[in-house]
Amino acid sequence: MKSYQLIHELIALVEKLEQQNPGREVTLHEFAGFLISEVGTQANNSVNADIRFGENEGPAHQIAYQLDNNIGRLFVYMSRYAKSYIKKALEGTPLLAAEDFTCLAILLTHDQLSKSELISHNLQEKTSGTEVIRRLITAGLVRQWDDLKDKRSKQIAITDAGKNLIYQIFGDMNHVGKMITGELTLSEKLTLQYLLQKLENFHQVHHENKTIASKEDLKTVAEQLTGRSL
Repeated sequence: MKSYQLIHELIALVEKLEQQNPGREVTLHEFAGFLISEVGTQANNSVNADIRFGENEGPAHQIAYQLDNNIGRLFVYMSRYAKSYIKKALEGTPLLAAEDFTCLAILLTHDQLSKSELISHNLQEKTSGTEVIRRLITAGLVRQWDDLKDKRSKQIAITDAGKNLIYQIFGDMNHVGKMITGELTLSEKLTLQYLLQKLENFHQVHHENKTIASKEDLKTVAEQLTGRSL
């Protein structure tokens, strides 16, 4: 039986919990919490080694595999995988990158937006966001006009051609979504969705309030988070 060793480990953990609670019977709920705690303390020792890393500089490995750093590194990898899949899905269209697609998708759900609003919604810097908008206007997928209330601003909206294109692309984007979630089970997908949404809620507040404007801001907020997680 391939799981025989795992069963032995679980029994050993039950015995350990009973030793911590002499004279009474522990519940399944208590064991579940205890198991999570035990697994958490061993997490850094059980993560899969990164195939990209060589054998040099052991201290650098220890830094990379610290829990928060390891999660951050895996996020970067997932982002790059996703961008490569999206680029494949956009082949044969006027769209060049994921940002082009998300820009159109956002405009699809609004009557109109200012350029600055769209760039902010698309989580881009002003320079790169402006370039994306310029490409979409040139391709006839987005139109722009002067803001009557603010002469320094431009209003933009998706065109009929843009709407037709993005609905065509949605089908290929479904394939991208399947690739990104890989072989996760339904319950794993639901758990991941919950955790990612929780992170999105956190980061969205900082993005909208522009609280991370410098390296010092980054350090300050990170230290506050460290204190809360202890």
